[in-house]
Amino acid sequence: PAAPASAGPAAEKTLMVATTTSVDATGLLDVLADAFKKESGIALKWVAVGTGAALKQAQDGNADVVIAHARKLEEEFVAAGYGVNRRVIARNFFMLVGPDADPAKAAGAPDVKTALERIKAAGAVFVSRGDRSGTHIRELDLWALAGGPPKAGYLETGQGMAQTLLVASERRAYTLTDSASFATLAATSGLRTIVEGSADLENIYSVIAVNPARLASA
Repeated sequence: PAAPASAGPAAEKTLMVATTTSVDATGLLDVLADAFKKESGIALKWVAVGTGAALKQAQDGNADVVIAHARKLEEEFVAAGYGVNRRVIARNFFMLVGPDADPAKAAGAPDVKTALERIKAAGAVFVSRGDRSGTHIRELDLWALAGGPPKAGYLETGQGMAQTLLVASERRAYTLTDSASFATLAATSGLRTIVEGSADLENIYSVIAVNPARLASA
């Protein structure tokens, strides 16, 4: 009789993370993946999207953990029963950046609100991610302080931070970014810091475990 087929290698255990593009861009998860695999034997894998899309991935059962940076969306996710044990893990700051020439003279503004008002009044180009990410949501909150985004010269990329910075660089435009992305991404040629460090630019990152009970009942 034929010998029984040998069992194949055991399926690798994985922990799937839905994370933001800004966290992915830092390279942090690559370092954590190696340490996590060594300590637990579990492979860390991730998909990098905007915060809104990351929470949707988790809500649909496609992730075990979410890393996000939009508190309102995170709290809605937890309140709806999809997430548990939200923990703040890191912070940096958002930055308003723009072309070296600063045609709107926004760099001399006393705060972000005034800087955005100057950008709008000057008719300067502003590039938005437009992707329901944490950065996009904060950008809209800041524009609300300045009476809303401009009707002209306002471009939405629908892309992550790297692509949005690249478009801003090519168009000599202004945009909102997080400090880690601006420091690590290469697509920032010709861009300078316009406003940074104020309290309303604080950027808090949280990790949320997906609620297994909610997904099991879905």
